[in-house]
Amino acid sequence: MRPLTEEETKQVFLKLSEYIGRSVERLINRSDERHCFRLMKDRVYYASESQMKAANAVSRDNLLHFGTCLGKFTKSGKFRLRITALDYLAQYAKYKVWVKPSAEMQFLYGNNVAKSGLARITEGTPRYAGVVVLSMSDVPLGFGVAAQATDACRELDPSGNVVLHQADVGEYLRGVEDEMF
Repeated sequence: MRPLTEEETKQVFLKLSEYIGRSVERLINRSDERHCFRLMKDRVYYASESQMKAANAVSRDNLLHFGTCLGKFTKSGKFRLRITALDYLAQYAKYKVWVKPSAEMQFLYGNNVAKSGLARITEGTPRYAGVVVLSMSDVPLGFGVAAQATDACRELDPSGNVVLHQADVGEYLRGVEDEMF
């Protein structure tokens, strides 16, 4: 367990800012307690400073995880967000997409969100922006990338993609958790 290097921090903050914008600062300077990012086995963890101090008391061989795993660095050095970061992304998201109940299961099976399944979208969402996908009852289902801008969605045919799938909570059920943790 070690602090992120400057280059790693830059990559993590760039990826997070795609979804939450300038709210990345709020992740660190929270009102309840300061939080930090730590790297362990190519995974980036987000934890409070008290959790980090408690984890330091455990030997490196015996420590499996601590805090919340936000993502992982690939072997090529790129940072990928994991579904475990959804709670924080949904809390501070700049752009959101709400899907109809009939399209929820399609998204949870790993499919993209089509125009026919779109219920609402945040006004002013640009193309290729990071979006959080929510159910109509505001339950976060996952996240992805906007395939179309808000204006282009109005003229799109019903089978056109609005959100390109990246991660969803169905990954827990599909057995992807082996590579997640």
